Amino acid sequence: MNSKKIIALAIAVICSLVALFLPAEYYHIQNLSVVEQRVIALFVFAALMWIGEAIPIWTTSVVVIVLMLLSISDSSIIFLRGENIEGMRAFGKLIKAKTIMATFADPIIMLFLGGFFLAIGAGKCGLDRNLARVLFKPFGNKSANVLLGLMFVTAIFSMFMSNTATAAMMFAVMAPVLAPMKDSGKGRIALVLAIPIAANVGGIGTPIGTPPNAIALKYLNDPEGLNLGIGFGQWMLVMTPFVIAIILLAWAILLRIFPFYRKELNISFDGKFEKSPKAYIVYATFIVTVLLWMCDKITGINSNVVAMIPIAVFCATGVITKEDLKQINWDVLWLVAGGFALSVGLKESGLAENMINSIPFGKWPPIETIIGAGLLCYAMSTFISNTATTALLVPVLATVANGMEKAAEMSGGVSPLEAFGGVPTLLIGVALSASFAMALPISTPPNAIAHAVGLTTQKQMASIGLIVGIVGLIFGYMLLFVLGGFKYFY
Repeated sequence: MNSKKIIALAIAVICSLVALFLPAEYYHIQNLSVVEQRVIALFVFAALMWIGEAIPIWTTSVVVIVLMLLSISDSSIIFLRGENIEGMRAFGKLIKAKTIMATFADPIIMLFLGGFFLAIGAGKCGLDRNLARVLFKPFGNKSANVLLGLMFVTAIFSMFMSNTATAAMMFAVMAPVLAPMKDSGKGRIALVLAIPIAANVGGIGTPIGTPPNAIALKYLNDPEGLNLGIGFGQWMLVMTPFVIAIILLAWAILLRIFPFYRKELNISFDGKFEKSPKAYIVYATFIVTVLLWMCDKITGINSNVVAMIPIAVFCATGVITKEDLKQINWDVLWLVAGGFALSVGLKESGLAENMINSIPFGKWPPIETIIGAGLLCYAMSTFISNTATTALLVPVLATVANGMEKAAEMSGGVSPLEAFGGVPTLLIGVALSASFAMALPISTPPNAIAHAVGLTTQKQMASIGLIVGIVGLIFGYMLLFVLGGFKYFY
């Protein structure tokens, strides 16, 4: 371990110890328990280790999970267990060890695994190369156009199917394109990062594109609440052009930061679609899997369950053998599991809810409430599931917003939020913020998949992720304020 890594490790350990032993009142979080403070310390340790890369980031995930089991689980070291005693600082709630260890087999992990099986199967019969040939033909051979085509194709898929499934599929398709590009300068990095960016942004385009959209709409369309009746088409009418605009901006930023040395990419895919029994099995399984991913709302089959189909089919038919299993990026599965474990720690200990409830949203001026909620969501979603963050924030904010409106009605005035678009601006802003949090490999599953390819570093991902995320947030809130002025969602 070189001196730079030793310093990074020392900083992570010292800061996490400070966070662990800091007097509880310094956090300004009401009723902060001992277990919750341990979670904060683990969070600080994980964040600094991921940023500093003192050890491989997947290794950090494993270490964090083990530390969680030893310090905040019901199977932790005996002297670290305690109980709540009246009149003393609350010890808090220990998390079930089974729940923490279950993150290794989280449904999203299965979705990753299904995507990896599809990629291996497609590669063995040449399906990935032939799909790439078909998809990229309209965009020609100019490097910039190929990048733009990749982003648009990924974004379109992401509007209607899981962002994770989209990223896994697109990397399977792009594998034969990326492999021979060693002499293309930073262009290959641009192609790798384009997929997670487009997958994350593309989900904004439809109500079903990403869970945060659906969570926000659940409260906005609640018959017993606001009952705004925001429809699929009404959402797409403004959000799809917004996605196109952000994709174009992200494309320009990628070209600026990671330019191609060659103006043209002479992409050629040899051969035709293979005609063998195993190839037909792969073709049929690929089509069925993608269709089921896209039609999950119709079939009722969850995308994580659908991902198990190629695993079962390919193993049973011999398409994938035990030797092929060595090609799976197991490190990315461990990396994602660490992020999920932290999310479990935040939720199950009660820390996430406690933190949110300690923020006096109701006392803030309306513009600060709207922007502050978005920034908080962005910060939390950078490290934990954007779905979990949105699910935690939106109910609290909906309650705050409803309280503002009722207070205004009782006084015969207008809710202070009305000047900025009302509750839709507040809640949809949170959904957008969750989608734009994509600075780290652990921020979103598409980011983790991109990092697993091994062609980009965490710093490169952070540079483009932060820029696109901040630009997206600025333009997103500008759009919401304009729509609010026209009362578009009312």
